[in-house]
Amino acid sequence: MLLTRENTPRWLIFVIDIVIAVSAVFLAYMLRFNFAIPASELRQLPQVVVYMTLVRAASFIIARSYAGIIRYTSTGDALRVFGTVLVGSITFAITNLVTYYFLGNYFLIPFSIIIIDFLATSFGMITFRLIVKLAFLEIQHHENEKVNVVIYGAGEAGITAKRTFDRDAGTKYNVLAFIDDHKSKQGKKLEGVDIFSPAKLDNLLATNSVAQIVLAIMHFDPVKKQELVDKCLAYNTRVLTVPPMIRWINGELSFNQLKKINIEDLLERDEIKLDEKRIAQEITGKAILVSGAAGSIGSEIVRQIARFAPRQLILIDQAETPLHYLELETLEYNHGSVEFILCDIANEARMRRIFETFRPDMVYHAAAYKHVPMMESNPAEAVLTNIRGTRIIADLAVEYDVKKFIMISTDKAVNPTNVMGASKRIAEIYTQALDKVKNTRFITTRFGNVLGSNGSVIPLFRSQIEKGGPVTITHPEVTRFFMTIPEACQLVLEAGACGKGGEIFIFDMGKSVKIIDLAKKMIQLSGLILGKDIQIKFTGLRPGEKLYEELLNVGEDAIPTHHPLILTAKVREFSLEEIKNDIDELTAMVPTRSNFDIIRKMKQMVPEYKSQNSVYEKLDL
Repeated sequence: MLLTRENTPRWLIFVIDIVIAVSAVFLAYMLRFNFAIPASELRQLPQVVVYMTLVRAASFIIARSYAGIIRYTSTGDALRVFGTVLVGSITFAITNLVTYYFLGNYFLIPFSIIIIDFLATSFGMITFRLIVKLAFLEIQHHENEKVNVVIYGAGEAGITAKRTFDRDAGTKYNVLAFIDDHKSKQGKKLEGVDIFSPAKLDNLLATNSVAQIVLAIMHFDPVKKQELVDKCLAYNTRVLTVPPMIRWINGELSFNQLKKINIEDLLERDEIKLDEKRIAQEITGKAILVSGAAGSIGSEIVRQIARFAPRQLILIDQAETPLHYLELETLEYNHGSVEFILCDIANEARMRRIFETFRPDMVYHAAAYKHVPMMESNPAEAVLTNIRGTRIIADLAVEYDVKKFIMISTDKAVNPTNVMGASKRIAEIYTQALDKVKNTRFITTRFGNVLGSNGSVIPLFRSQIEKGGPVTITHPEVTRFFMTIPEACQLVLEAGACGKGGEIFIFDMGKSVKIIDLAKKMIQLSGLILGKDIQIKFTGLRPGEKLYEELLNVGEDAIPTHHPLILTAKVREFSLEEIKNDIDELTAMVPTRSNFDIIRKMKQMVPEYKSQNSVYEKLDL
């Protein structure tokens, strides 16, 4: 009855506790008198047993020591039992003092009996609960398939992860081994489990059916993490991660908090070292305007800036719902003044009013249309937002004495093959030309795809995998550079702080990744088998899409900076008057001229713009 799925009745636990307490009294007398109790003690033993039983019963009822669910006994339950028994034993000691002073040098219960009884009762009650808990877990385990787990990291997080598995009653988790890099721990045992070196992991996976490996290390080297996951995937072993301790609930790790490792974890790089002192000098106490603030890049820039306590944040976006969500989030971590403004950057009158009212010290310009196929079909909108909108904000920055203007560009502006890239390149040219003749410092940052951003393939692949596929890829040879959103935005802040004006900073994006390899790994991480559980389908390159991305235009060179992940592109300079006239002519075409006329003008402005997989290729002939 104790070991069934139903909770053990409280009255039964209470009765068993009383039996343990009575047994402890007899045991205490036997031990105290070496199993030969004197006749004088035997005569008063019945009244002693009755008295001690009543005291124990009263203390159990008051403390409700019987109220816990036995199979979930914890350290707190054991401490409550210990304290309850201690209070009863103290009562016995006080009774002795009373009888000694008021009944003539007479102890009702020998002090040695009280001590032995305390130890025996505590031990008995706690042991009873642990035996029931272990027996229940054993029965539960036999009802489920055995699941082997390896924990990587034999530190505090690793121990906590093991105890989390031990507590989970739904499945039999057998912690097979710990893996740890520290030689001082290797070859030893931790809570009865062997600790091995990473070199032994291959053998563990090959000789055992290991269902899961838990990464219980807070700062895991990205290269080692990639190698470890590749090794685990080869053995169809899932990889879970332990969240940071600050996210544990009431200091305890919940089984449900162990999360599957995702592709973003595998593409991350070593932590970026920022010149936070210089960034703080630029931002702290200043009014900062961020356009496109509700987008994936803009919102992360806002988070990064908020760390440096700006005097005011002016956050602009034309997407109502994302801006609303950003407002809800920002109010949680920012304590300065924040303005959330719903506005189209191409609305010159509205933007002028914003600059006139708030007088920003710095501008981070992240607003842009960025989806390549969409802009290929709607070049007029790319001109109005990416080019004219940038010009409006840049001109206002000059007019209202903004100190620095940091433009967020893209690697698609390099040797562009599509409307979106060409529009961003024209925006780069304009802001650079402004920097040469105006006091406002214009700085451009150029980087590739960011993981999880709007338009990134990763959210698309994840959605397709969740639906059972197929996973769609444009071409088997397509490659892309990837960077995490926080990493990209940290480098934006660093470049903005160190830039003197006129530079185009390009970020070290690491190695390019084949999209098909990315998709295959995401499928494996989801526990699916390619070709059996899910398929990959090739759809062909989309209009304007490249097979690979570049970070430098033809004729550009990269120059190192103070930061190892930031380079400066040495680019051709343009006349401000010339680019102004070109933009005036281009924007004037939008209401009346055809898409082909607009693109022809853009190609004239950006000679390296050569369309690919697009109806506009005929203009390059």
